Amino acid sequence: MTLLEDVDLGTPAKPGPATVEVQVDGRSVSVPAGTSVMRAAALAGVDIPKLCATDTLDAFGSCRLCLVEVEGGKGTPASCTTPCSPGMVVSTQSPKLEKLRQGTMELYMSDHPADCADCIGPNDCQLQDLSERVGLTEVRYGRTGHNHLDSDVDSSNPYFDFDASKCIVCSRCVRACDEIQGTIALTIEGRGFESKVSASGTSFMESECVSCGACVQACPTDALQERSVVMLGMPTRSVLTTCAYCGVGCSFKAEVKGDEVVRMVPYKDGGANEGHSCVKGRFAYGYASHPDRVMTPLVRESIDDSGRRRAGRTQLPW
Repeated sequence: MTLLEDVDLGTPAKPGPATVEVQVDGRSVSVPAGTSVMRAAALAGVDIPKLCATDTLDAFGSCRLCLVEVEGGKGTPASCTTPCSPGMVVSTQSPKLEKLRQGTMELYMSDHPADCADCIGPNDCQLQDLSERVGLTEVRYGRTGHNHLDSDVDSSNPYFDFDASKCIVCSRCVRACDEIQGTIALTIEGRGFESKVSASGTSFMESECVSCGACVQACPTDALQERSVVMLGMPTRSVLTTCAYCGVGCSFKAEVKGDEVVRMVPYKDGGANEGHSCVKGRFAYGYASHPDRVMTPLVRESIDDSGRRRAGRTQLPW
């Protein structure tokens, strides 16, 4: 089995019947009223480049990579924040759009560490993937002058680190903390070039962060990364499972390398948790490889048995 990748349609679904028909790169698709052009394109099999957009969060329109052209319309609107209208004809590929995306990506990469050797890898960083996809071959601006490359790393949380030098301020972590967890421990501090993700002006552990990991899962770069992945490397396969803690029954993808669990990722299609979890489910999975884990059924020899396991190792209190 390989890694299970969640399909991301860019923006959340809109309720109602599919009554609005649009054309995206010559492909017709019908969607409910209010559906974004990005989601309609994805449903038609057209994947528009994106960094700030994800279908688990409301559209934000900050990364400017998902630009499209609309027949009869002005400019190049962001597809994530542009709703479909009846008869709309959309183009997602053109020399103009290609040049705009390359220019935007070049700005991102000019303020991003040049040596990605210490990153987990392109399979875990959408910024690296999209840089290649949009055809960026060089960064003309250089990396001298005012930048964020010397920003500090916040290692206060025991489960993950925040490396601000790799942050592109897409606000996905801030929005996940607000819209998914509802804690609002993160915010964007400052304005313009001074904007940065802040844990309420202090460290993650000193803030109201509850270590749910929603921000880590939402981050499109390696700015937020689990320490387990840094130590063990990227997982190679996924196993669908159910959280072993409380009775809610949250679904997870146990991402494994060899026989060792690298990380637990809340399963997007899980009926109980819908891609979210608490700190225990996401990070407290050490029991899976603990030497005292019970691996065989506990069977009493008789009704008077104190509860010693048939295998004879563990004395239980009942």
